[in-house]
Amino acid sequence: MAVRPARVELYEDRDPVVWIPGAYGEMVPVRRSQAPAPVQAPPVRDLAPQSLFDPLAQRLLAGGLGMGAAGAGLGFGLGQLAAGLALMGTSGLALLVALLLTAGMRGRSVTHVRQEVHNHARWFGKTHTKL
Repeated sequence: MAVRPARVELYEDRDPVVWIPGAYGEMVPVRRSQAPAPVQAPPVRDLAPQSLFDPLAQRLLAGGLGMGAAGAGLGFGLGQLAAGLALMGTSGLALLVALLLTAGMRGRSVTHVRQEVHNHARWFGKTHTKL
């Protein structure tokens, strides 16, 4: 009887089998060399509470609001000053006009002009006008 040659597989040469979850939820045997890499644990995160707004943005916003408020106050004050000056100028102008009118009326003769126009309407759209 003749001996057939056979392949010999040593225990150390064999790739071990691992079971991983398949696409449909069942466990599937896979050789370790073909298995996907294990999931690495995520790095530790800093869980300290963070501010809602960036501190630099807060400072910029506060500076802008402060400058706006200062500008509005300055503008309001200058507006009140200009309104007072305008009111004084208006009342001064009214007094000046009144004085000029009273001074101009003194010592002058008054002339009255009277003009009469007589317009007589006639039949068929005809009119007769006398000055």
